[in-house]
Amino acid sequence: MRYPKLRELGEALRSLFFRPYTSSFPKVPHKPAERFRGKPEYFEKYCVGCLACEEVCPANTIEHEDITEGNKPIRRITLHLDVCQFCGNCQANCITEKGIQLTQKFELSTFDRKDATSVVEKELVLCQDCGEIIACKDHLVWIAEKIGPLAFSNPTLFLSKLKVLGIVDKDLGRTVIEGLTRGDRMKIICAKCRRKTTFED
Repeated sequence: MRYPKLRELGEALRSLFFRPYTSSFPKVPHKPAERFRGKPEYFEKYCVGCLACEEVCPANTIEHEDITEGNKPIRRITLHLDVCQFCGNCQANCITEKGIQLTQKFELSTFDRKDATSVVEKELVLCQDCGEIIACKDHLVWIAEKIGPLAFSNPTLFLSKLKVLGIVDKDLGRTVIEGLTRGDRMKIICAKCRRKTTFED
């Protein structure tokens, strides 16, 4: 049997009377550095569902699903934390700058990979004529507020804003004449249908 070296023995004895060199985690919560890139999270209040984060993600971590069936069409955006690189591209390219943010959370262990997600759902706006997806409601309102008075050049934008304010006639968009006419320009319609109201009437 080989005896331990005296240096190792001395180190073992000193460890009985002194604190360890490592941090006190997990007994004491660890506080990451201020610019630590931890778990990305969606903040529903600021996210407008524009999908800029999905476009710039290098690891294809973010995916979306547009659900148009039912009374309230929604867009569900899912971020898969199990394949996320925590690069920060999503936060850097967010058009509202607060829709998705890298938090200081780092304890992401889970028994099921399906639990390692961050999800946000946004209401969709559909074309009142053909039912095609236009954008998320919050996205249209955000654009209208961003460009100010210029929004009045696009009926889809300013009508979306007026709907949020609750000052739109409930009969707005009701079809009176079959087919698209010039009068249908004052409806929330997609670009294809708006072209028809201008060139085919």
